[in-house]
Amino acid sequence: MQQRRDRVQWVYAAKNNRELEERYDEWAGEYDRDLREEFEWIAPRVTVELFGKHVAPDARILDAGVGTGLVGECLIDAGYHDLHGIDLSVGMLAAARRKAMYRELRQMTLGEPLDFADDTFDAVISVGVFTTGHAPAHAFDELIRITRNGGCIFFSLKTELHEQGFGRHLDGLETAGKWSLVAHSERYRPMPKGEPEVEHQVWGYRVGSLASATLP
Repeated sequence: MQQRRDRVQWVYAAKNNRELEERYDEWAGEYDRDLREEFEWIAPRVTVELFGKHVAPDARILDAGVGTGLVGECLIDAGYHDLHGIDLSVGMLAAARRKAMYRELRQMTLGEPLDFADDTFDAVISVGVFTTGHAPAHAFDELIRITRNGGCIFFSLKTELHEQGFGRHLDGLETAGKWSLVAHSERYRPMPKGEPEVEHQVWGYRVGSLASATLP
């Protein structure tokens, strides 16, 4: 295993989803300690703070790219309880399952078809997943499909990726009437100790037309 401060780059360098899954499986046992203590990972808290201004406490929520459940911990603290999660890594899912916060945890990969019916969730939250070497921009198409009309999708996005093409895809979905922007954060540094030069933003969209949208 790489030294802790090299692990982020080691994960980013995965050549495909299978290798990415294997690297997260290997990291799962020390992931929480590394993110909290070594890297001071603040993205879950920042994302949930904005999410909480737009999504009601009784919403059925998908944590897309659940990891070990660090976002779930923030959601529980904020008063949310109907939590469901997906991740590509069995090791990460096992760590999240031990925290007993989620009603359901399943292995799925963002960017591939998701095994949920249309309109399954009131809201989706995804933190740390739309970053280098991870979920592609077209993953949002499936997240929109499984979110009901009027529901919200909130996610963190590495700023340089927004500028390199993600932004065009997000805007294209809005132009097509698939969703509407409801909120975004200022740029911030999600990992002050691990990657102090990297900036993210939190983005929030409401699925469908604003005229007909109602939150749960």
